[in-house]
Amino acid sequence: MICGAALLTLNDATLKWLTADYPVGQVLFMRGLFVFFPIAFLAWRAGGRRSLRLVNLRGQALRAGLVVASTFTFITALSLMPLANAIAISFAGPLFLTALARPLLGEVVGWRRWSAVLLGLAGVVVMVQPGAGAFQWIALLPLGAAFLGALRDIVTRRLSVTDSSISILFCTTLAVTLAGLATFPLGWNSPKLGDIALLAIAGFLLGAAHFLLIETFRFAEAALVAPFKYSSMIWAVLFGYLLWGELPGVAVLTGSTLVVASGLYILHRETRRKKAGA
Repeated sequence: MICGAALLTLNDATLKWLTADYPVGQVLFMRGLFVFFPIAFLAWRAGGRRSLRLVNLRGQALRAGLVVASTFTFITALSLMPLANAIAISFAGPLFLTALARPLLGEVVGWRRWSAVLLGLAGVVVMVQPGAGAFQWIALLPLGAAFLGALRDIVTRRLSVTDSSISILFCTTLAVTLAGLATFPLGWNSPKLGDIALLAIAGFLLGAAHFLLIETFRFAEAALVAPFKYSSMIWAVLFGYLLWGELPGVAVLTGSTLVVASGLYILHRETRRKKAGA
């Protein structure tokens, strides 16, 4: 989860850089083409075409749809707001995931973890500042992407029981790439050679990151590993400052601290519960 979060943040920084010159759909389509290279390598290592066999078609379609929606929503947010702000607000994803783990996965979530979820959501409110003059509707984009991402992770955990990580990654990548291609009539720009190289790098980063995340949910409970996504905030602040001179404001730092603290407490309670069970 930690490695996957680091690669995803670097991928996000690359896409934010590219969306300054290209439409979101074009960036996602061109990046998707390069994602198939690491997928092909991983499929070859896993046994060839047999590793791409789709067993749960409905689950694959549902996950692909959620990924398409969350990806377009989040990349649009990246193009409109600072990198660290977008990622900090998207930290609500693990909170949504913990809240949904009980009704959708049957995982036990006690009152202490529910309290932590509420504290984390309070941190989100601090970051987006609803009703304040600084509030912007674009803050709802990463928040919506976080909720969609939580649903995606729930589906991933169920889907990984029947389908391989490679087949899940392939189906999702194909859906996002085709969705990006569908935006061609809206107008695309001629890509520069250097930007194509960046898209290739982003594609390899994304392929590796999502494979790691899919494997994470195969071997661990969702509520246990989700808080480790918070490590991406360190990279988001670093890349945002180095590339755009952006630093998160007091509200973002305060709110993200509450969200991270609640996530760490959720991890603490989950660890104690497992030890007690053992």
